[in-house]
Amino acid sequence: MRSAPLDAETLEACIAAAVAAPSFFNTQPWRFRLDPDTVAFDVRAAPERSLRHADPAARALHLSVGASVFNLRVAVSHFGWSPVVRLLPSPEDPGLLAVVRPTGSRHRHTTEHRADLYPAVWRRHSSRFPFTGKPLSAQARAELAEAAHAEGASLAFPEAAETERLLRVTAVAEHRNRFDADRGTESRRWVHRGVTDAGLPRTALGPQDARERIPMRDFTAERHPERLSARDFETAPVIALLRTEHDRRTDWLRAGEALEHVLLVATVLGLRASLLHQPMEWTDLRRSLSPDPEHTGHAQILIRLGYGPEGPATPRRARHMVFGAGVPNR
Repeated sequence: MRSAPLDAETLEACIAAAVAAPSFFNTQPWRFRLDPDTVAFDVRAAPERSLRHADPAARALHLSVGASVFNLRVAVSHFGWSPVVRLLPSPEDPGLLAVVRPTGSRHRHTTEHRADLYPAVWRRHSSRFPFTGKPLSAQARAELAEAAHAEGASLAFPEAAETERLLRVTAVAEHRNRFDADRGTESRRWVHRGVTDAGLPRTALGPQDARERIPMRDFTAERHPERLSARDFETAPVIALLRTEHDRRTDWLRAGEALEHVLLVATVLGLRASLLHQPMEWTDLRRSLSPDPEHTGHAQILIRLGYGPEGPATPRRARHMVFGAGVPNR
């Protein structure tokens, strides 16, 4: 298949969509370049933006980059091309995580996902605020599960008892994170009083559940009384568990693509979402989320879903900081 020519406006929009993806601690650990010979996007890791203590294996970094790859696919499709993706295409260059190549004749392809995801790229924000008690319909759950399945992952909605267990495991992880000095220091580095090009402004942190039913991450690693919610969080939270069959680097990238596919479909359906990643950061706790990985898969992330207020947008790095053309970003 021949590569597609990209005009400057389309190129700009594709990069903007890619960097609108969610990332661990809003670290935005990616770089992009356009290969002038193949007219393909090289998607690279930015290891200097990794989290040594919270993410020593760079699994969450791969999920973040995978989410940006999915947004890039959505944008390429929106502008009429067919995206061809290769994950980890160069064993001798481990920092090159993906290549996305627009191909085909413009406006003559079949989209690989629902056509209304592109506008959702700009509306999707994590919401760490209390949700209402309105239940998710069976149809909504099925659409979200299908979005994950399309990317080679699975999305399960546990029953109430299992949901309570998953939240207890998350609470244990949050407690460990809060009292781990190295992780606390690392986390606080990404929290800012004002608006910066990355990290989390304090206005984006959201409240903490005063009753501790839902262990939202305290990025400051300090439980401030003024951040306890005066309003109850939902009493019957909807938690979805995203899993992959295997646990290799390619699976982490696919999990990121699946996560963003799920989040964009949720946005289209009018749902809010927040991510509970804490138990994934402790080997024993992550393993306990899928007691038998050989049959149930490897846990990649927990997603809290519901109806409620829209979360604030977090800042994104400037284009010149994440994109270059013609020369590798190494």
